[in-house]
Amino acid sequence: MALAGEEFDVIVVGAGIMGSSTAYEVAKRGQKTLLLEQFDFLHQRGSSHGESRTIRATYSKEYYFPMVIESYKLWQEAESQIGYKVYFKAEQLDMGAGDPHDKSMHGIINTCRKHSVSHEVLDRRQLANKFSGRFDIPEDWIAVFTEYGGVIKPTKAVSMFQALAFQKGAVLRDCMEVKDIRKDGVKGGVWVYTSNGEKFWGKKCVVTVGAWTRKLVKTVVGLELPIQPLETMVCYWRIKEGNEEKYTIEGDFPTFSCQGDPHVFGTPSLEYPGLIKMMVHGGHPCDEDKRPWGPGMALGSLKQLVEERLSGMVDSEAPVAMQFCMYSMTPDEDFVIDFLGGEFGKDVVMGGGFSGHGFKMGPVVGRILADLVLTGEAKGVELKHFTIQRFEENPQGNVKDF
Repeated sequence: MALAGEEFDVIVVGAGIMGSSTAYEVAKRGQKTLLLEQFDFLHQRGSSHGESRTIRATYSKEYYFPMVIESYKLWQEAESQIGYKVYFKAEQLDMGAGDPHDKSMHGIINTCRKHSVSHEVLDRRQLANKFSGRFDIPEDWIAVFTEYGGVIKPTKAVSMFQALAFQKGAVLRDCMEVKDIRKDGVKGGVWVYTSNGEKFWGKKCVVTVGAWTRKLVKTVVGLELPIQPLETMVCYWRIKEGNEEKYTIEGDFPTFSCQGDPHVFGTPSLEYPGLIKMMVHGGHPCDEDKRPWGPGMALGSLKQLVEERLSGMVDSEAPVAMQFCMYSMTPDEDFVIDFLGGEFGKDVVMGGGFSGHGFKMGPVVGRILADLVLTGEAKGVELKHFTIQRFEENPQGNVKDF
């Protein structure tokens, strides 16, 4: 256990998937590492808990593709070290409008072509034939099918990286809410202060506090980042009797998404036998410390999509189970991975604003944050899309044409 005032090479604040994978990356490079979490480890008050997250490489924003591909490799490397599975292989299906002017689906196709990803573009009839009628789309829609899908077990995955970090010598402390980070003007480095009166010194610091990012960054450097916490609902629907085996991950049923409004994601039946996950990408703005704990989202459009896209084989009357978590949403839905700058220079790095699609990239984000905090640069990734400065140039962040 770390003692108050103890000195570290790197202090990581926040022990969700990003912080835990960062602590592992830093510790395995021989750095004396401290990982601090404001709540209990593996709590359910943030964004890194629950039963499943999808992993897919089919992004309209093609700059995410190399990050996902690296993450596939890093997930499996971590599994080989810990000795159990958190990643379950599946293929991926994306569905949406076939109009050439709709950039979402055609952006996915362009990403596949640019990176030489084997893929199939299917019309309504071809999709129905490929999946024996389990999916149905409108006549003017298309579907894109690739091998790059899968499911990650989130709570188990966070636990894995914490265990691996501990094995590499990291010190882990929970119930340690960080209230401030200050520059040490005498010997350099930073002091990290907790609400219980303890403080720790580090040569460097990484901030990965999810929905609490805006609040902590404003306290530390006075900067108001446009990262809005959203509370979202994860919905599980009952597969109608006699169809259960058609939707399991052990078969050929893929992880999937429906582009459009609402934008919907789904996973095969895995964690709950006889149930399938299908949820809306998004949620309602909330105060991260005063959440309503749902349900705050109308389910009419989602119920309709469950009925229509899954060919009536899943009971769309109402979800039989719901869970709640938070997104940390940026205006452009791109990550924020950058130095806090100012008096800290390159001593404090932050990762936040993962906008509901970051979990799959947890291992590569951990690698990038470790690179930045230890060397001042990250190899093999273009970070221009993830800078803090982009909001100074445009409050909406990166300009999108879709």
